[in-house]
Amino acid sequence: MKIDTLVFDIETQNFFTDPEVGRDNYDALKISVVAVYSYIEDRYYCYEENEMDKLAELFSDARRIVGFSMNRYDIPVLNNYFQRLPGAPKLWEMERIDLLEEIEMATGSRISLDRLAGANLGIHKTHPSSEAGQLYRDGKIEELKNIA
Repeated sequence: MKIDTLVFDIETQNFFTDPEVGRDNYDALKISVVAVYSYIEDRYYCYEENEMDKLAELFSDARRIVGFSMNRYDIPVLNNYFQRLPGAPKLWEMERIDLLEEIEMATGSRISLDRLAGANLGIHKTHPSSEAGQLYRDGKIEELKNIA
């Protein structure tokens, strides 16, 4: 029985602005790490690109997934990986809560994750997401995992 709620965020090795990718080319994006929080286990996980089978297993036990702008970015990218794995969950069919979409519906405007965290938690992101690709290229995987 699927009972867990997972909060997740992906970081990619590359981005749409990279010449080999191009605008909205989700198929060309490659995952570097996926950070996940499990409510049931009260535990954080971090998976690298070569561990997508383990991540799919964790997602299979989820009833709900939560993210920030996940329907626009994280789900399309992660779905490309999951589609290649037998028995992986179908992300678009899962109950999803996209925090950015909820904010947009309530306020009519977008807000950055950094502003949202600052206003609600009194803390800010330690690194902009744009640094994730460079950390990956520099081989700083553990540092990347710590900011994910």
